[in-house]
Amino acid sequence: MVYSSGPVGIDFPEVLLLLGLLLGAAGALSGWLQNAVLSISVLSVVTGIALAGAGVIDPSPSSEVVVIAVELALILTLFADGLVVERELLLSHWTPAARALVLAMPITLGLIAIAGKALFPQLSWAEALLLGAVLSPTDPVVTSAVVTSERIPATVRHTLNLESGLNDGLALPFVLFFIALATGVGEPVTEAGRLTLEAGIGAVMGIAVAVLAGRLLARLPPAAVSPKFEGVYALAIAIASFGLAETTGWGNGLIAAFVAGIALAVSRHEMPQAFTEFNESVSAIFQISVFVIFGALVVTTGWDGSVARLVLFVAFALLIARPTAVLLSFTGVQEPRSNKLFIAWFGPKGVASILFALLVLASTESHRSLIFDIASFTIVTSIIAHGLTDTVGASWLERRLSGGTEL
Repeated sequence: MVYSSGPVGIDFPEVLLLLGLLLGAAGALSGWLQNAVLSISVLSVVTGIALAGAGVIDPSPSSEVVVIAVELALILTLFADGLVVERELLLSHWTPAARALVLAMPITLGLIAIAGKALFPQLSWAEALLLGAVLSPTDPVVTSAVVTSERIPATVRHTLNLESGLNDGLALPFVLFFIALATGVGEPVTEAGRLTLEAGIGAVMGIAVAVLAGRLLARLPPAAVSPKFEGVYALAIAIASFGLAETTGWGNGLIAAFVAGIALAVSRHEMPQAFTEFNESVSAIFQISVFVIFGALVVTTGWDGSVARLVLFVAFALLIARPTAVLLSFTGVQEPRSNKLFIAWFGPKGVASILFALLVLASTESHRSLIFDIASFTIVTSIIAHGLTDTVGASWLERRLSGGTEL
């Protein structure tokens, strides 16, 4: 049988062989990696870099299959993270997450934009703000190891989970708005109003789909749903929520998927464990695939600009912009300082930023390749840096809190 080259530049059977080996290695090492400095996300990115460097794979950033894989990984991860939101914390401990979304994210966007304009003067202010919008959301994939760790205080896990889940969908309107502003397409005020409305409608659609699906499940005969298909039922809710929002063109599909997960978790305390287990497993497959492809994309696209300027920008985005924004926005919040510092550092860039960078690359924006390249190197550095420090950071936070010491 003859196969044409796939989105990574090799034939389909070879793609399956690589994917099988990668998933097998991830599964075999998963228990060890949970307690090690390395993480699956870091190993996946490094694997992609190594495969591309050896000439084994050569993905195209403009490939529709690549974009779809990234989008599916984000949808499934957002929904899976929504399922683990705790109802009690949602009602009583929403202030830090709200501040992270309403204050920290815009501050991060602005600081990154200023750094982008200063270090890359060829960018217009609209393009610099677009770069900030691409890199402002935190990643639910990289944070998933933290939000599921019992070593991390529940309030910290809850804050990071809500922030990383909601800011992906909330950042999308900003990305689309600044693309329109940079390309001169549409009226800025009209675009801002439309995108804000879509975010709100997406949330309503996600709640509606989850509530209806939950009530339908409660009314089905006990033997109607086989245990092995319970997870499939939950997966259908995630995909349907996103599909309804995007097909109608009324709502934001990413927000719909995440809010659907939250609504399902909050409304159904007796939710089968298979819902979360199955969806975490499916999302893990896409996460590994996306990080491998992205690692290869960094090698494929390369960098022909000033290395010193790129290093300064990446360092500023990860070490100054995010921590400064979080600590400023958390002023007056009743949390131990160690918790605030952990949240301030743990703002990884990942799947959402990859998708947004690909959207920029697919646009008609004049400096789209430069924005994509800057964002790509920032994202891959973040994945490695945060992926290597999640276990270390958890141990540090555990020691601080158990010892009753604060900075």
